[in-house]
Parts: sequence; C-alpha cells; structure tokens
Amino acid sequence: MRSSRISPIVIGFVLCNICAYGQSPQTGFYLPEDPSYTIFDSIRDSVRFAEFTLVPYKGHLCSKSSFVDQDGNIMGWHDFGNLEGPGWAANAVGGAYEIYLFARHVRNPSLEKKALSLLDHVLENGFIDYETGFITGYRETTTNQFCLNYQHKNNWFCPGSMAKVAYQLLLFSDELDGIRKRKMRDVALKTSDWLNTNVKSTSNGWFPRRCEPSGKHYPQNAYGDSDILFEKSGDGLFIIQLYSGLTKRGLADYSDTIRKKINVFMEAGGFFGSINHDTYDEHENVAYSVAFRVLRESAKLLDDKKISAFAYDKCLAGLEQFKMKEDRNGVQTKGLLFMEKSWDTSYLWENAEAALAYIEAYTDTKNQSYLADALTILRAIAKHHHGQHGFLTEGVDWNNHVGKQHHFNQAEYGDIQYTEPLLNNLHIVEPTLLAIKLEGAAGNTQKP
Repeated sequence: MRSSRISPIVIGFVLCNICAYGQSPQTGFYLPEDPSYTIFDSIRDSVRFAEFTLVPYKGHLCSKSSFVDQDGNIMGWHDFGNLEGPGWAANAVGGAYEIYLFARHVRNPSLEKKALSLLDHVLENGFIDYETGFITGYRETTTNQFCLNYQHKNNWFCPGSMAKVAYQLLLFSDELDGIRKRKMRDVALKTSDWLNTNVKSTSNGWFPRRCEPSGKHYPQNAYGDSDILFEKSGDGLFIIQLYSGLTKRGLADYSDTIRKKINVFMEAGGFFGSINHDTYDEHENVAYSVAFRVLRESAKLLDDKKISAFAYDKCLAGLEQFKMKEDRNGVQTKGLLFMEKSWDTSYLWENAEAALAYIEAYTDTKNQSYLADALTILRAIAKHHHGQHGFLTEGVDWNNHVGKQHHFNQAEYGDIQYTEPLLNNLHIVEPTLLAIKLEGAAGNTQKP
C-alpha cells in the first residue's frame, strides 16, 4: 500500500521555506508527519467508516444517516439523523466522488462499484427532476418523503447548495463515461439554467442565501426570523463555481455573468458569511476557502489578474485569522482552523476544504508555505479518529461550544462523538490524494 508520507525532497523544500518565514518546524502552525499514522492511514480509515454506513435502498446504496456515532448508530434526535441524500450535510454525490477517487487510487474495483451505486441512488431514486434540473436535497429515511432542507421542511432551500450538488455531478462526470457522464452533465446544465432563470439577485447584486421552491427570495433564517446573512452568505459562490465549471468544459457560456457577479463580490470586499445552513457569522473559515477556490478558477477562465490577486490577497490570506497554532484546553487543536468567532468549534470538512485551497495555491505558485499549511491541516485532522471502524469526528470542540454531553467520555473539552459520514468524515480524501500526487511528482514512484 502506498504511503502518504511526502518525500524528503519535498520536506526539505518545505522546511527551508518555513525557516525563511521565521517559523521553525517545532513552533507555530506547522506539524510534522506522524510515521505511525500517516495522512494516507487517515483517509483509508475515513473511507472504511463511510463504507460501513452504506445500506441498500431500491437497488442501490445510500447512507443510513447523515449523523451517526462511532459505531454507526443513527442519531435520530438530531435534525440530520433521519435524513440522507445529496444535500448539504448529507453530501451523497460528494461522498460518492471521494470514495470513487480513493477506490481508483488503491485499485479496488469492488469499492468503485459501491461508490457508483451511491451515485446511482441520487441519479435514479427521485432526487432530480430531469425536466427542470431542480435537485431535492434530502430523503427522510423514516417516511421515504423528500424534503428541501435539513429541518425536514419544504419552505426553503439554499440555491448555492443546489448548485454545489450540480457541480459535484459535473466534477464526478470527468472521471466517468457513457450514460452516466451524459446524464450528470445534462443535470448540471439544466440546474444552472433553472438557477439562472429563477433565482434573482438581492438588492446588493449578490445571490440570496435562501429561496422558496419557486426561486422567490426567502429572507428569513432557518427558524423564520430575519436572516442577517441573506445577502452576504458565501453559499452563493457555489453558483459561480457551477457556471465556471460548465463554461470551462465548453458546455455553456456564463462568462459575462461570472464576471459581473465576481465584480459585485470584490467591490463589497467579499461575502464570507456562513455557508453552513445553521450558523450566522459574517466571517466563516470555509467561506474564505471556497471563495479562493472559486475565484482562482474564474480568474483563469477569464484571464483576469485582478480576480486572481483578490483570491490570494483577500480570500486565501483571510484564513490566517482562523489558524490555531497551539493545543487548546488540553485538546489537539494545533494545525487546525476554528470555524468562526461566534461558533469556534473546529469542523473537519471545513479544514479539508482549506487544505484543498492551500494545495491549489501551491500548484499555481510553488510557494512551499502553502504546501506546509495543507499538510499540517491534514496531519492535524488525522489525530481525531475513534473506534474500530475508522470514524472521524465531525468537529473538535476545544471550547465546549456544543456541550460536554456530546463529547467522547463527556469530557469538558474534546472531540464530538458524532459525524456526518459522507462529509466531515470523508472530505479529507481529495486533498490527501492531491498531496500524494505531489509526492509522485517529486520523484517518489512507489505504487499502491
């Protein structure tokens, strides 16, 4: 089995660069690899746990729940517990993609088939309206009823999150061929057209955080009160990501719309409000990561250096404020990013997204500090697996935000004893495999 350890050539460059920035490997944000449990070991276990939670449904596989404990028990008391599907925290398409990438890397045809079965569940079991491209995010597992949001209701949905699912289908389609590929790209096209036609701009020119099923604005939060982030959520970035992905592949041309929306974004200094549907902070770490990744791709597509500069100087640089450079309250937090000031738990899908952003920055610039940041985050995440099945916690609650009753062993500070199997548990796969590819590019030719 291929090791995830980065080659000595890469490590040497990274350490030289770190020292040049005035930070020794023993201090600051940087973490070294643990040779007894590498970042490859970490994704292997996360995939193993995700596979463990898959169950048969109507001829395919689905996740038994979007919220489980280390033994795979469904947490039915939680909003996510009796839901599954492609929506936000359930993440069936994104999870299928991560499992598929891992299966291809380790050459496991049986696991590939399971990933495709999970994908086919979304494609064939009622989540997608193939005439309009509208994607319903969730199925309630106790009733088999479909719903638009994590509260098991149909009064609102997040258009950015629908765009994210369509983009995941588009991205996954690059790995496939035949009928699936055509179907996935057709959905992505129709979803983008539905969003472009039905979802109108807010008063500041940005995308609304929530809409009614018709596309009409829903300016309330999840609980029906006025949403302070209605015009300022980073969730709208996923719509630009979908438009850019289609334009890049020559399937549509949204160039003018992309440029217009990014200009709105930059003129406002960026919209970094919570992407997570249940938090309300104007500065969320994952919004900065997603903004960097989306603007980076759009800058290349439009050949616009101004957009690229904003992506690096405002979006990627904005992640610095969330970095934890020490262990806090006896919890292993060094090398992780906390979510936001109003909810300072460190959630692991967001950390994985930051690792993706830093790896992409490194591939463009060859700035070794970006690679060091990505590897540090992945190494820090690897410290938070539990149990016999490979479970990775959803979050590291170093400040007791969610309550000690939800921590392992009811510790005052510590890891949360639940996870989203296809999101927080699994999102580390893509950045870790990218890091392994960088290892190969540096001269390590060891095979899986």
